[in-house]
Amino acid sequence: MPTPVLHTDRLLLQPYRPDDAEDSVALLTDPEVGRFMGDGPLSPAEAAALFGRLFDTVYANDLFDVWAVRRDGRYVGHAEIKRTDQVDGHEIIYALAKPAWGGGLGTELARALVRYGFDTLDLPRVYATVAAENHASLALLAKLGFVHERDVTEDDGSLTRVLAVDRA
Repeated sequence: MPTPVLHTDRLLLQPYRPDDAEDSVALLTDPEVGRFMGDGPLSPAEAAALFGRLFDTVYANDLFDVWAVRRDGRYVGHAEIKRTDQVDGHEIIYALAKPAWGGGLGTELARALVRYGFDTLDLPRVYATVAAENHASLALLAKLGFVHERDVTEDDGSLTRVLAVDRA
């Protein structure tokens, strides 16, 4: 099933378009946005390669759902939900560009991803993995009912919190 378009009160989540490349690369290379993502911010070449794989691999093989997030027609972030062995279930992943921070859009976005996981994918549980130092995301997910399940010690010694929320 191809990635569907989702709507919230203020956001439009839709599959990426080729003309989103510049915005996507800018998001993934921003040091403040990327500091808690994976191994940190990507280089421009890494971000461009990742963007290309969205079309060549993810969308072409219908591997998982991944969206460009827009507000008022402008790109403001990235979202996805995918099965991952790290949590033995489906994990939500989201990132907003700095101008979109602080206005509740992250909560709105995460809530939409969780609802999609429960209502469309019929998941019994949705996970999120968050760097232990990412207090803003931990607080956001707690508001949505996520609870701490366990910690994972990364290769660099940092801690990642594994959180989960069950369908009500």
